[in-house]
Amino acid sequence: MTVRLVLASASPARLQTLRRAGLDPSVVVSGVDESVATESGAADLALRLARLKGEAVVRTRPDPLEGQRELVVACDSVLELDGSAYGKPGSRTEAVERLTAMSGHSGVLHTGHYLADVGSGRALARGAATVVHFAELTSGEIDAYVATGEPLTVAGAFTLDGLGGAFVRGIEGDPHNVVGISLPLLRLMAVELGVAWTDLWPPTR
Repeated sequence: MTVRLVLASASPARLQTLRRAGLDPSVVVSGVDESVATESGAADLALRLARLKGEAVVRTRPDPLEGQRELVVACDSVLELDGSAYGKPGSRTEAVERLTAMSGHSGVLHTGHYLADVGSGRALARGAATVVHFAELTSGEIDAYVATGEPLTVAGAFTLDGLGGAFVRGIEGDPHNVVGISLPLLRLMAVELGVAWTDLWPPTR
């Protein structure tokens, strides 16, 4: 049985994380309007967005051929800081304000995961959370970081695997989740759908 994986995300970090883990997913971007999700809690919002994106891509997929299975995975990340939920900053000014508030504090990065078996229609939605401890940043560091443009493209206005990695002094939990997709959780979800993690590796591995 051949198992194909489709990543319903335009995130280069998620794609690279999966590739480094030995997977070779195809990418289909959902195009979902994120403003339709109105959940106030960070965990609920992340899970809702992941489900919306995954369901949108599943609807576009043809039935797998005989002897094949196809799984669609979608994720979305939201930072919880002082009880508020934050996605990608809408502007450089907002990014500066966000990083200033994060400096020297801790937040929780929530990532919603949606995994669907296209052929059977079975789907799972699960959330993962990682505590992130931020370093104390100077105003110069914040301005320089925002000027790179990186904080504008990621949830919470920071990355662990990019330029922002030096500004994270520690985490509690799965580091992959901070990048945008929890490999341990995804493995368990695949097993729940009857697919071994190693079955997702390309046949040539």
